[in-house]
Amino acid sequence: MTTLERNPAAATGPDREQGLAYWAVTDCWNITRRILTHYQRHPSAVVWQLGFPILSVLLYGYVFGSAMKVPGGGDYREFLMPGMFAMTMAMGFMNTAVAVVTDAAKGVVDRFRSMPMAPSAFVSGRGAADLVVAAAELTILAATALLIGWRADRGVPAALGAFGLLLLLRFSLIWVGVWLGMLVPTPEAAGGLYAVAFPVTMISSTFVAPSLMPGWLGTIAAWNPISSTATATRELFGNPVAGGGTWVEEHALLMALVWPLAITLVFLPLAVRRFQRLSR
Repeated sequence: MTTLERNPAAATGPDREQGLAYWAVTDCWNITRRILTHYQRHPSAVVWQLGFPILSVLLYGYVFGSAMKVPGGGDYREFLMPGMFAMTMAMGFMNTAVAVVTDAAKGVVDRFRSMPMAPSAFVSGRGAADLVVAAAELTILAATALLIGWRADRGVPAALGAFGLLLLLRFSLIWVGVWLGMLVPTPEAAGGLYAVAFPVTMISSTFVAPSLMPGWLGTIAAWNPISSTATATRELFGNPVAGGGTWVEEHALLMALVWPLAITLVFLPLAVRRFQRLSR
């Protein structure tokens, strides 16, 4: 059938469009399955990615927690956990970048580009696989939070909405990771990007309220996309919210949707274009 040809460009009209769509989805699935199979065979990779946020929960929640204050009152661990969820989703883009540049260094990307596959498959497959892994990470981290006493007090629908916002943030930052992974030359260089990613996640409302920071730093933290997601999820979970009275903090739920959509609109086309322009 013309719609199932490996070269859909040979078809015309609706058959060609259906062929292109079919192979784009099929190739995306094949790339996704390859990546998930790698995680299945090497589960230590996921465990390693979760190590830092879990240790941060224990460190800030139990070692520094008694000295932390939440403006307006409330339990600090209840305040901390939504921030940790958001930080974990945000830091995940570095794992994406390292995975992409590692595939490029091993020649995997070149092999994919030499095959008659959809140009978008490598990027979309990586995005789909990383989103599945992010959901697994979020589930494990939420279970850890429940064990230390964190609770979502506004019911299941609101909690599901909060987790949806967290995955939306991760989804948008996947494309940043893919784009960066195709820009840096080596896995070692990609690892160096943590020096940039770490302060970006720290200068936010993850651990403390922006209102407790110096004025200029608090403004930067309040406008950080991670802060919008953290504040919005705190509201949906029914946890303490450190509102500073600024416009962006008062409209956290709106900005938790706007920021990821804007990031996706910018970096998804950049990632696809970069993959298409890689030298053979």
